[in-house]
Amino acid sequence: MPKGSDLIVAALENEGVDRIFGVPGEENLDLLESLRTSRIELILTRHEQAAAFMAATHGRLTGKPGVCLATLGPGALNFSTGAAYAHLGAMPMILITGQKPVMSAKQARFQIVDIVASMKPLTKMTRQIVSAAAIPSTVRDAFRVAMEERPGPVHLELPEDVAGEEVANIPVIPVHATERPVASTLSLDSAAEIILGASRPLVMFGAAGNRPALVDVLSSFVRRTRLPFFNTQMGKGAVTGGSNLYMGTAALSEGDYVHEAVERADLIIVIGHDTIEKPPFLMKSAGGPKVIHVGYQSATVEQVYHPDFEVIGDIGAAVAGLAERLEAKLSPDGGMLELRQRILARINERAEENRFPPTPQRIVHDVRKVMPEDGIVCLDNGMYKIWFARNYRTHVANTLLLDNALATMGAGLPSAMMAAMLYPDRRVMAVCGDGGFMMNSQEMETAVRLGLNLVVVILNDSAYGMIRWKQAVDGFPDFGMSFGNPDFVRYAEAYGAKGSRVTAVEDLVRTLEAAFAGGGVHLVDVPIDYSENTRVLVDELRNRRPDVELG
Repeated sequence: MPKGSDLIVAALENEGVDRIFGVPGEENLDLLESLRTSRIELILTRHEQAAAFMAATHGRLTGKPGVCLATLGPGALNFSTGAAYAHLGAMPMILITGQKPVMSAKQARFQIVDIVASMKPLTKMTRQIVSAAAIPSTVRDAFRVAMEERPGPVHLELPEDVAGEEVANIPVIPVHATERPVASTLSLDSAAEIILGASRPLVMFGAAGNRPALVDVLSSFVRRTRLPFFNTQMGKGAVTGGSNLYMGTAALSEGDYVHEAVERADLIIVIGHDTIEKPPFLMKSAGGPKVIHVGYQSATVEQVYHPDFEVIGDIGAAVAGLAERLEAKLSPDGGMLELRQRILARINERAEENRFPPTPQRIVHDVRKVMPEDGIVCLDNGMYKIWFARNYRTHVANTLLLDNALATMGAGLPSAMMAAMLYPDRRVMAVCGDGGFMMNSQEMETAVRLGLNLVVVILNDSAYGMIRWKQAVDGFPDFGMSFGNPDFVRYAEAYGAKGSRVTAVEDLVRTLEAAFAGGGVHLVDVPIDYSENTRVLVDELRNRRPDVELG
């Protein structure tokens, strides 16, 4: 007779799950045995946080929830950062944790933490499964909630006795197609009228517009309307194909080069902005451009974001409807394309400068040189994220993955591992600061064990560089940000990976090319000169806009 654990595995197979990431424990042994005889592969990680990052990235890249597994108490609590990462980043994910038996308490309160309560603010839904008979419906509902807009994580707690409970073979619930509500004809007509009446319209793509299912329709919208556009950090790469309409990325909230276009515009059509991101521009109450919000849900009104008009419904249907109303009727420019040339020229300054250690601009330039258009770069969180957001040009959607929502350290390596598993024929690179890399560096063993092809670039400044920069910007003494590092080449080799160290600026491209050509997991240790942070992101900004507040 099947057990509860057999039912949950059958329900996961019904949802199309082919991998589960995690670290099982004593309370998961029935589930582990059911997985052993299933079609689902268990990807054993070295820490639960990394498993959650991998599952979240699966959801981000495919639109379908990744699944991760942990035991009770300490294992489940290690999911917290990954759950928040998916929750703020709108990545569909299912977290499954174990628990002591609920019908008896032979070990009293040993290791017991109220994980359902702890997950409540970090997930869209959290639920303890109290009956094996309820498993098929609970799993189906969990996937439904995780995938509906706004996507995110769902937590299920499976107690040990429920997992081991013998139960009749209850059938799974078929997956059914769902259609999202669409914007009204009146709102589309009104939005089109506003756009046609603007002299200098500008499009912005945000995080909620950067969904795998939207790539084609958003790319078509750009081609059909010929409207200039920019993007937020997490909206970067929402459209595919080269374009002379791209104005840049809003890596800062104000005062950057792209904000010259924002200030020149009289209307911004915001597609999929999620205010969980750091603001890409600060909306003024008066005197600034008008804003149309196009989103799955109504805009969250913030001090810096309060749209003048909204188009609410499925984003794909909305932008297709707008394109039909606008195509061949627009002739906008207003100096935008001339301004574009100046913006991109400034961003590309010093990109080939030969100083050593290399500048962030040179590192971005050389990474772009070795990555094909469909190559995927996964960023951890640090000062370099701003430089990649500003300077790295994408031509294929979802080829620069960064986090501007939770903005956690430690996610870069696991995210790149997931990308390498999903796309084994594409070049995949993790770019990590030395601080962020060491937070989940143990997953190098996992990457080697899985036989992944992956290049890991460590930007080495022996400090928590972003906070050190902000400390300096705020006028505080340099204190509490520096640390020592292991020999990263030997560290990689200890895991069975390969390691290289860049000792001259002209060696970076050659070293990266050799790392990809050699296959397997290859770590490249690169020192970085962060003095450009102050010159470009502080001094120049203050010279252009002395009213801008930094930090």
